[in-house]
Amino acid sequence: MILMDQTMMMKRKIRRKKGPVRSKKATFDGITFASGLEVYMYKALKKAKIKAIYEGATFELQEGFMFNTDSYERQGNGKGEMVNRGQKKILNIKYTPDFVSDSFIIECKGRANESFPIRWKMFKKYVNDNLKRVTLYKPQNQKECDKVIELIIKNKIK
Repeated sequence: MILMDQTMMMKRKIRRKKGPVRSKKATFDGITFASGLEVYMYKALKKAKIKAIYEGATFELQEGFMFNTDSYERQGNGKGEMVNRGQKKILNIKYTPDFVSDSFIIECKGRANESFPIRWKMFKKYVNDNLKRVTLYKPQNQKECDKVIELIIKNKIK
């Protein structure tokens, strides 16, 4: 009896999911969105009659270049043998925000993946240098999407 009481009182460990963040794709108005948050933002923009294009522009944040040096490393996932992965073209780094307008850019980001923070910083630098009249918004939930709509309307009136 005592053994049973002790096992009943033990707390179970909660396992958290590990691995990459995967959002569910959703389709609305014939457009396939990468997440439900993007659909929510699209509906909110449409309801407020604010014009923005979904994934309407791609920005080059870093030019590609020829890497002319040896570089001994394993594959990107850490597997395989250490081999020379240098002496080849390194691709450019691009970024496509979710919604683009003349006066604002919106990136809906529920949970960021591993590469997003550095790409976002690079994009902010690009905006700072090239798109001075654009305001950035990065809502992470539906409440923040609603706040973005309020801010866009408020900034339009100014």
